[in-house]
Amino acid sequence: MRIALGIEYDGTAFCGWQTQPNRRAVQDALEAALAQIAGEHIATMCAGRTDAGVHACEQVVHFDTHAVRPLTAWVRGVNTLLPDAAAVRWAVEVGEEFHARFSAYGRRYRYLLLNRPQRPGLWRGRCGWLHHPLDVESMQAAAGALLGTHDFSAFRSAECQAKSPIKQMRQAEVRRQGSMIIFDFEADAFLQHMVRNLVGCLIFIGKGTRPVEWMTELLEQKDRKLAGLTFPPDGLYFLGPLYEAHWGLPQAKDDVLEGLSL
Repeated sequence: MRIALGIEYDGTAFCGWQTQPNRRAVQDALEAALAQIAGEHIATMCAGRTDAGVHACEQVVHFDTHAVRPLTAWVRGVNTLLPDAAAVRWAVEVGEEFHARFSAYGRRYRYLLLNRPQRPGLWRGRCGWLHHPLDVESMQAAAGALLGTHDFSAFRSAECQAKSPIKQMRQAEVRRQGSMIIFDFEADAFLQHMVRNLVGCLIFIGKGTRPVEWMTELLEQKDRKLAGLTFPPDGLYFLGPLYEAHWGLPQAKDDVLEGLSL
């Protein structure tokens, strides 16, 4: 039997998604909890690995098990065994042809940047921060150059293991909500540190340090050394993967910032 789960987590409590020798990864915590419910070893596969400090609103994973349990056991039961910083939101039985990573046709990320003179208190660890005023219109204009299929070599980390730097960007938007600037990205897939590097470059443009056209130049030059700094992981949220409707999975929602006045 194959089960798909939707899980959310606060990245500040973990060293990233992928299992680590110190057993402090989200995968370690989840697999340990699932094993207790299943009574057998469980191996999970996720839709997109997140780095240390990066949050997830709806990470999707799948696992195979011989254990027959009600779906509520994979939600409420697992949640009683997970650290407080992680929680399963839903569980769905899927066919063996479903794969959390390879069945997804897209992924969505959001970066939250507090743009005010005072450092964050309430949002500490959950947003980036810059005291310098930023021009959101210039950043949005520059983000438009990212749309389409490009070689994103200028925005990948040196440790990135992706076979190809060519990705299709379907959404790249920058907007302000009160003192928070929100960066939304959707692509077929992302390179390691890609969103944080994009945000760093857009901030250079928002500060007036670089012109709007700089983003196009970086795409053409394909050189990471010429691009901006990698922004901290605090404000990065994996909103979730996108799947075709026939898989019967809940669709990820944009509930970061919902109901908050900033």
